[in-house]
Amino acid sequence: MIPLKIGNHIFAWGSRTYVMGILNITPDSFSGDGLLAAPVGMDACMEQARRFVEAGVDILDIGGESTRPGSQPVDAEAENQRVIPVIEQIASEFPDMLISIDTYKASVAEKALLAGAQIVNDVWGLRADPGLANVVADHHAPVILMHNRSKPANAQVQANLGGRYIGMEYDDLLSDVKKELLESVSLAMAAGIPAEKIILDPGIGFGKTVEQNLELLNRLDEIRQSGYPVLLGPSRKSFIGYTLDLPPDQRLEGTAAAIAVGIVRGADIIRVHDVQFMVRVARMTDAIVRKR
Repeated sequence: MIPLKIGNHIFAWGSRTYVMGILNITPDSFSGDGLLAAPVGMDACMEQARRFVEAGVDILDIGGESTRPGSQPVDAEAENQRVIPVIEQIASEFPDMLISIDTYKASVAEKALLAGAQIVNDVWGLRADPGLANVVADHHAPVILMHNRSKPANAQVQANLGGRYIGMEYDDLLSDVKKELLESVSLAMAAGIPAEKIILDPGIGFGKTVEQNLELLNRLDEIRQSGYPVLLGPSRKSFIGYTLDLPPDQRLEGTAAAIAVGIVRGADIIRVHDVQFMVRVARMTDAIVRKR
């Protein structure tokens, strides 16, 4: 697999696990870590960014729209008002830190990349906004393509455990996920995004039942066999909560177990809330399973 070079950073896939830290610039994150205060909680955002950098994070992922089941969409203008000041501030204070913009909107991605972001993380795999692929290609940016079958009609929310999806039907879970991810890859390549700048995310928690999420995580190696690096994002998600009967703020150990198994199954990047702890989990798991 060809290494990915972004500025001074080289991602040598398979050599170690890279860590992406989540900065939710929202008032309604499922995990309870939304950093938004009127107009933007810049102090809280920067404090968290500094903690993540000190803990050894490789990428800061900045998003301004919640993707939890049942959440309300945010228009591009409001999303820009949330994320652009944070991106600019982080890029100013940490000029060598990689920033990912978590958006499916072309106009938001465009402004974010101009403001200092270098990676686009699209939870809809280039299917939601036809213009996004061209923005990514024009900026020569890497893109993370996530599998997503989320449907509000299939979302069920419990007060203590949050949202989950029920009744999601797949002909064959792994085959369907791989097929739909490769359809997103085709959209990327048609726009001129080279293969070495494409990362796949199986979409843990997005349009899958608890049981399907567990199976998908345990068979992550089958996604990586598609020939692309894989990002895994199980952090604090409801499949952990429903498995352990725990709310989001008590899912640290469940997340650690999911991360460790995911790395064993081939994850290249882990997307997490609890960066300090998960950096340690990743380093320990790497020491056990990565070839030296």
